Amino acid sequence: MRTFLWLPCLLLVAGCSLVAHRQLDELYGRQNPARYETVQPSVAARATWENVETVLEKRCVVCHGCYDSPCQLKLSSYDGLTRGGSKERVYALRLLAASPTRLHFDAQTNAEWRQKGFHPVLNERAALPEADRNVSVMYRLLDLKRKHAPETGVLPADRYDFSLDRTQQCATIEEMPELERKRPELGMPYGMPQLTDQEYRTLTEWIESGAPYAPPPALSAAQAERVKTWESFLNGDGLKDQLMARYIYEHWYLAHLYFDDLPRGEYFELVRSSTPPGSPIRIIATTHPYDDPGLPRVYYRLRRLEEAILAKTHMPYALNAPRMLRLRSWFLDAAYEVSSLPSYAPDVASNPFIAFEQLPVRARYRLMLEEAQFTIMGFIKGPVCRGQVALNVITDYFWVTFANPDVERSEPGAEALAKALRNIQLPAADENSLPLLKWQKYSRAETDFLKAKTDYLNANFGTSNPPRLSMLWDGDGKNDNAALTVFRHFDSATVVRGLVGDRPQTAWVVGYSLLERIHYLLVAGYDVYGNVGHQVTTRMYMDFLRMEGESNFLALLPLAARQPVRDLWYRGVGDDVKQYLQGDKAYFAQETGVPYRSRNPLPELYGLLKKKLAPVLSRRYELNTRGLPPSVRDSLKQLASLNGTTVSYLPEVSFLTVTDAGGSEHQYSLLHNSAHTNISTLFDEAKNRIPEEDTVTLVDGFLGAYPNAFHEVHAKDLPAFVDAIAHLQGEADYGQLMTRYGIRRTDPRFWAHSDDLRAAYRRSAPIEAGLFDYSRYENR
Repeated sequence: MRTFLWLPCLLLVAGCSLVAHRQLDELYGRQNPARYETVQPSVAARATWENVETVLEKRCVVCHGCYDSPCQLKLSSYDGLTRGGSKERVYALRLLAASPTRLHFDAQTNAEWRQKGFHPVLNERAALPEADRNVSVMYRLLDLKRKHAPETGVLPADRYDFSLDRTQQCATIEEMPELERKRPELGMPYGMPQLTDQEYRTLTEWIESGAPYAPPPALSAAQAERVKTWESFLNGDGLKDQLMARYIYEHWYLAHLYFDDLPRGEYFELVRSSTPPGSPIRIIATTHPYDDPGLPRVYYRLRRLEEAILAKTHMPYALNAPRMLRLRSWFLDAAYEVSSLPSYAPDVASNPFIAFEQLPVRARYRLMLEEAQFTIMGFIKGPVCRGQVALNVITDYFWVTFANPDVERSEPGAEALAKALRNIQLPAADENSLPLLKWQKYSRAETDFLKAKTDYLNANFGTSNPPRLSMLWDGDGKNDNAALTVFRHFDSATVVRGLVGDRPQTAWVVGYSLLERIHYLLVAGYDVYGNVGHQVTTRMYMDFLRMEGESNFLALLPLAARQPVRDLWYRGVGDDVKQYLQGDKAYFAQETGVPYRSRNPLPELYGLLKKKLAPVLSRRYELNTRGLPPSVRDSLKQLASLNGTTVSYLPEVSFLTVTDAGGSEHQYSLLHNSAHTNISTLFDEAKNRIPEEDTVTLVDGFLGAYPNAFHEVHAKDLPAFVDAIAHLQGEADYGQLMTRYGIRRTDPRFWAHSDDLRAAYRRSAPIEAGLFDYSRYENR
């Protein structure tokens, strides 16, 4: 019955929209998607756009920047603005895979985007100020905010929904009158303070003048020369050259490349093109980076990145002469032969152990290892990062170290495990099977691999050669990628260099094969537009890889201590997980070679790791209390030591600004680490929560791309602030904390404080800094 009732309603809405569309045609002429594609480069147009771009970045891109932008309206570039919005969601559970809609890849003109269901937010009809106002969704939403004074305090939940999976109101211009009448609170910026008068004029006058745009100036001679040099290196004609370039591309395609010996500001992305260096780039758009390009020869090109830099997607990667020399020595100068290039058949291309078996394992591992933060960051900042189901496969706080590539037996070589590795299949190779069938197949393949690996370890790491800390990579004595810390923030995550804190919830040791599988599972092989089967099996498969990394770490503990730690990490798991963790097919039964002095080896091992890696450990996030009086330092240390139920009421990521007596501001990030009995269940994560074991991590500077709350505290009030957190007993107490010390999303100070934080971030980390995302900012 409901279906029959909905049908006439849908027909009525469609009919009204059609009538409105015809009325607009009569008033302002027919729609012309190409209106904004012909630009007239001029100094005035460039200056105007730069002013507009500044406002967009500070006030709009902070919610409209990437895949998870409401209505897919991506305002981080002019092309994204003129493309417009869509009613289709990127992040959704779908039975059938959707067609990708990646800006700058999957369509090249606005007419093509209209065919893919995108509607304009700027006027594409007659170039008249009246039309540019009345037929612009963007103008109308900005104006709607001006006409309805924003509310302050906690916004009512019956009218404001800030959940990530909320129903989106992606109104076309024909639907705007009804939205303005029924939902006046949806003016932009949504649920935040309105723009200043100057900001409003900057945007609306630009829209009224026809949204003029001029591209940025041409690259400097030095930048252009670097691009030429690297494109030449990546497009050699030899078989070695081509296979190397294919491997590098599949690992760098998400990178924001820059030349670290030139002035900052220019970033590039590595793309596949049908045209060689020296010619205009013609993008080869495929779902995965290893998909068949449909051409006998592809070229790897550096395309200038012309969009705002977002902290949640920014992965800077430096290109320089020493790096090129290392790549050349690993891949081109090494003594090996490439007899033929691998095919792009899915079962070959999706399996790096088949596709790249002719490349030296050491070269492959070194490429990923020397920028290990970038490699791990791929599955943190890549498309998979959005969503609690995708990320509840990792704990909230863990350390990562790596097997030493120069210790021959630290990681089973490809030769010893070639057969098992060739049989490894990842979800991207078989996206149409049912999840249960996939799981059974992957489980068998993974178990076979672990058995082969464990047999190798048991045979080679016995009494005469037990696992030692020397088998961990020490960064070659100079590379701070040797140790990483990962923080999960419920449905997002952050990876940083260094061993932050003293007692992580778990720890991993990662070698080549595991690192490669993580990359091809969560980065190269993950399709954000894929169906529910692909998404679920990807998450389930990651369970295997996480457990393998944790088991590698446990091998460093005394044999008798491993099971108690494993039991702690996997409380309440099912028999299938226990069998996987403890089964005789994949159980390393040799004693450790690490000498222990205490009766509590786990925290001792954490300390030994810090001691071993001390020469290369990044200390960027250590608590900096210089210049603060003793009472303030004590309060910060007390805050960092809080744990238990009281901290469970804190948001995932809070930015704390402490102002000292002299007026100087000190920036900190307060992270809430949620504890679980285990993380081996796909759904009902809340059932595994143990708030009494929650902890916090307080670090210097900014950590996290999605802040949930801002706190601003004067140094003299810091003891009271910490005491208030230490006595939180519920939402009411947290509400009082925000009222006294917080800056809510409706606070008139919000935008000014946001600007201050952005400036401080850019000063402290000019290379990695990007715009924070406020889509997870709380309303509490």
